[in-house]
Amino acid sequence: MAKGAGKNNWALFLLLLAGIVLGSFIAQAAANVSFLSWLNYGKNFGLTQPLTLDLGVLVLTFALKIKITIGSIIGILIGIIIYHFI
Repeated sequence: MAKGAGKNNWALFLLLLAGIVLGSFIAQAAANVSFLSWLNYGKNFGLTQPLTLDLGVLVLTFALKIKITIGSIIGILIGIIIYHFI
């Protein structure tokens, strides 16, 4: 059996999600520390105005905004490394 053939994809997804959340949290916490402020450097992607669909009886509002920071990228890489060793 090949190495990693029985690994669970949900474990990878959860590790990546945890890496994004923890990396973003650490980046925002370190934003005011002078030598760690580079962790909070990033870019926002998404809709600037929410998209609204009014059907009279039902109103649907859709908005999506993603902020990618250096801290979240480092968190993703750490999540991949942890998944590799599971």
